[in-house]
Amino acid sequence: MTDSSRTPTVAVSNQKGGVGKTTTAINVGGALNERGNDVLFVDLDPQGNATENLGMMEAYDAEPPTLFDCLTDPEEREAVHDIVHEHPEMDVLPSNIDMTAAEPELTLSRRSGEQLALLLDRIEDDYDFIVVDCPPNLGNLMDNALYAARNLLIPALAESTSKRAFELLFDHVEALELDYDITIRERGVVVNRIDVRKNQASEMVDWINEAFDGVPVWEVRERAAVQKALEDGSSLLQYDPECDMCEVFLEVAANLEEQFAVTEVEA
Repeated sequence: MTDSSRTPTVAVSNQKGGVGKTTTAINVGGALNERGNDVLFVDLDPQGNATENLGMMEAYDAEPPTLFDCLTDPEEREAVHDIVHEHPEMDVLPSNIDMTAAEPELTLSRRSGEQLALLLDRIEDDYDFIVVDCPPNLGNLMDNALYAARNLLIPALAESTSKRAFELLFDHVEALELDYDITIRERGVVVNRIDVRKNQASEMVDWINEAFDGVPVWEVRERAAVQKALEDGSSLLQYDPECDMCEVFLEVAANLEEQFAVTEVEA
């Protein structure tokens, strides 16, 4: 599986909770759509926050087949076409309450870390980009997201606790790369909810830029409209296109387009 032969897929991942992971995933998906891409959004988090934020709670409570069935039962994979939901900005493969049982179920699978990749094989050709919202913990579901995507977009906060979170994430990524003999590329860091009035925030942003030398770092400042957009069931770009933070997410989307275009030329 190479970047040039697969639909560009990005895992939005940080095992530390409360860092704006789902916010980043939804808004990057919305920005990619705004720039003319057909986007598939995969909510791999059993908590289903993205599914709820995109206004699809009925899908979260739906009867089988669901994402859980398609992910854990090879005979149910073709049903993935039936569980993709339309949203004005992107197609959504929603999470489901049954996903809470996915971790132990995947442990029993012969190819536990490859199930999402095998599932996306069925539908990826219909899209220009796939964005995967990961669970806030290290485990089988995170492994599936990283293995399928091979590309990592990291949401973070401008707080000192982010340093340890980065260390844990990259230790996990390195172990997965060794186990599967793959390469997972960092495509960028999105620093969320920056309060420019706090010195610690500015110092941490500087540290992140130094630590991720050569990797783009984007700064999303605290804005009420970001949360209100999620409550409205949409990305910020649809909810309040005049908000200044829309430009940041559009920059993320444009940069991802450039990175994958370069990868295809070099492959």
